[in-house]
This record gives sequence, C-alpha cells and structure tokens, in this order.
Amino acid sequence: MGLIHIEMFATLDLVGQAPGGPEEDPEGFPFGGWQAPLMNEVTGEQVLAAYEGTDALLLGRRTYDIFAGYWPHQDGDIADLFNRIPKYVASRGKPDLPWDGSEQLGPDLAAAVREIRDRHEHVKVVGSLNLVQSLLREKLFDRLDLWIHPIVLGVGKKVFDGGEVPTNVTLLEPPAASPNGTVHLRYGLAEGTPGTGDMTVSVQED
Repeated sequence: MGLIHIEMFATLDLVGQAPGGPEEDPEGFPFGGWQAPLMNEVTGEQVLAAYEGTDALLLGRRTYDIFAGYWPHQDGDIADLFNRIPKYVASRGKPDLPWDGSEQLGPDLAAAVREIRDRHEHVKVVGSLNLVQSLLREKLFDRLDLWIHPIVLGVGKKVFDGGEVPTNVTLLEPPAASPNGTVHLRYGLAEGTPGTGDMTVSVQED
C-alpha cells in the first residue's frame, strides 16, 4: 500500500489560501501570493526533496486548473515530474481535463483515494484546501508536510478549516528552519485519538 502525502504552505495562523499568486483565488482574498516574498533557497531545496519519489498527484479542481495552465509550459525538475506522472482530480462536476495523464475521481471520494493508494507508492496532495478537509475528516492521509511561514494574515481559508477530527500525529524528523524563519514540519498519521490527563498531578510530583 502506498502513502498519501499532503504538502501544505501555511502562515503562522495556518492560512493556506492562495500562497502562489493573486490569480489563485481572486474571490475577495486580499493576500494572494503571500508566499512569494518569503521564498528562499533553503525552502526551495526542502520542497524539491519532498517530491522525490512522487508517482502521482491528487488535486482539487481549482488547484488542478491552476497547475494545468502553468506546468505544461515550464521546464525543470518539478515541471518534468508533474507533466509525466498521473494526475487525479476530485470534482463534483464534469471538468475539462486537458493536462496529459489526468483522470477524474469517481463520486465515492474515500473509495477512489484508497484505490489510488493501492496503485501508487507516493501520492502528493498539493494545495487543494477543500479536498484536504475531506482527507482529514476520513484520515485518508499518511504524511503531512507543513511549511509554516513567519507572517500572520488574520483572514483566509486555513489548513484545518472544518475537516479535522481528533487525530494523533507523530513528528517524523526534527523541524528544519530556513534563515527567514520559515519552518518545515513533517508529520505522520499515528494510531488512536488524543488523550487527556491532569497537569496538577505532575506539578504536585515536582
């Protein structure tokens, strides 16, 4: 069975909306492209490393449209990878999918994602905040890469925006910070749900 990796760029208040440019989500969000001034060589190398071994993309409709209009016209390692591997698109409608290797998922999202996981080794979910909420709700992910950027926006769709359920995760490697304060956190899905306790017991013992 393969792994579903969620790759997410977020602010300190966990806004993940439209990091790449104003055109990504023009419907009233005033900070489209917030990530661009914060990109640096260290973060770029981390992102490239995160895509090693990727053999499929799983995308929401809006992210797919953005990618399909951009990556087929680009060169380089990421462009070559994205253009070569299968692209699976979650959409309730009947979208036009012009990008070579694209396929719409069936209406049963959970079943379709499980089938993709059985078919591929490393499936990457990029952006696609609405899709991510469904994956979080069903715990249909295995890895969560978060790049937390040192800004607070106060508005916008968040990484955890109504889809989350009580879930344990485990840190897979030490956090890695770039010189400008962007922090890369890599988590894996863990068994069970969060426990509770009484902090006063620990205080009394000390």
